[in-house]
Amino acid sequence: MSEAAGSEPVESSVQVPPGAAADDQLIGMLVDRARSEGLQLTGEGGLLQQLTKRVLESAFEGEITDHLGYEKHEAAGRGSGNSRNGTRAKTVLTDVGPVEVKVPRDVEGTFEPQIVRKRQRRLTGVDEMVLSLSAKGLTHGEISAHLAEVYGAEVSKQTISTITDKVVEGMAEWANRPLDRVYPVLFVDAINVKIRDGQVANRPVYVVMAVTVDGRRDILGIWAGDGGEGAKFWLQVFTELRNRGVADVLMLVCDGLKGLPDAVATAWPRTIVQTCIVHLLRNSFCYAARQDWDKIAKALKPVYTAPSEAAAAERFSEFQETWGAQYPAIIKLWEDAWAEFVPFLAFDVEIRRVICSTNAIESVNARIRKAVRARGHFPNEAAALKCVYMALMSLDPTGKGRKRWTMRWKAPLNAFQVAFEGRLTPTDH
Repeated sequence: MSEAAGSEPVESSVQVPPGAAADDQLIGMLVDRARSEGLQLTGEGGLLQQLTKRVLESAFEGEITDHLGYEKHEAAGRGSGNSRNGTRAKTVLTDVGPVEVKVPRDVEGTFEPQIVRKRQRRLTGVDEMVLSLSAKGLTHGEISAHLAEVYGAEVSKQTISTITDKVVEGMAEWANRPLDRVYPVLFVDAINVKIRDGQVANRPVYVVMAVTVDGRRDILGIWAGDGGEGAKFWLQVFTELRNRGVADVLMLVCDGLKGLPDAVATAWPRTIVQTCIVHLLRNSFCYAARQDWDKIAKALKPVYTAPSEAAAAERFSEFQETWGAQYPAIIKLWEDAWAEFVPFLAFDVEIRRVICSTNAIESVNARIRKAVRARGHFPNEAAALKCVYMALMSLDPTGKGRKRWTMRWKAPLNAFQVAFEGRLTPTDH
């Protein structure tokens, strides 16, 4: 074990108090001693590195004792046919930096350590750090530099690539996992990513997010497109979801994706397709001068807050009289989207509030965009999908978001039970 100048090994002068309740006292003694003798807590040769080394070597000793069936230097080992055969040095990358440990060997070469397996050079915490940093959009070079700066650990870009490539195996399993039989709502939205395929170009990655019957958020899958998706593409996506167990969807909210309503009608004939009102408003502003945005938003509000479809049509006629001559493109936009705009007007306020926009998926997309933008562009479609998947897997690490989500959906789900009587039944999880 490495030592601070002029000090003895940590374990030589610290007497461990008896009993499990002494853990805090022991830690306090170690920290006090480290401070009094100038030993660093972290960094090269620090207390945490020394303790990690001692814990690992103690674990190795326990494992080889179990393997051989007798304690070190015990008489029972004589003539047993196998015995200890010295140690070999090995450097293991840990959360507190690289630690050199001595791994015991046996004469027959049958000992297989479990806490750090043969050829394993990293503890799982390091892999988790790499995956977490990658999910935040850091490049392999940036992750390598970060680990070197913060932990003093030299991790090559190739090693980081090997760690993140393991994600692909889990990604394939996740993308084919069985799904629930029925979902109250599906939200479909796109994230544009830059992919270098000959030349750098924007490509959409579609995220399908569901709300479960008990109010949980569930990302059902991600699909890459080329920007020209039609009914055939969406039918393939929805057929895949059907094959994974989705027999019914009550409502599907999207942003006027071409060909999607026809594909939904084929996959789930009873599903109501609802255009996202927020996207419809944003698209309206694209055709208007900036100084008119507030006026147009105020004039359109009576349309999407109308108590019925008939009332909404009347308010839209009034909007057309005021703004139609100046902005005919806005009128055409709403007329083209009308069939998918009006469905939510038939439901009470609890359902309207949660399905009139894709705000439910926007928070998810914001995290994805952050990771994607940090990377700039991707060499291929697979690399882009991996980045999006890792961002999704790192959502809500504390679980607080899931609790808020479930609470927010209690009232809407009760309204769905009434509005879609008999279709929204609990599923096994």
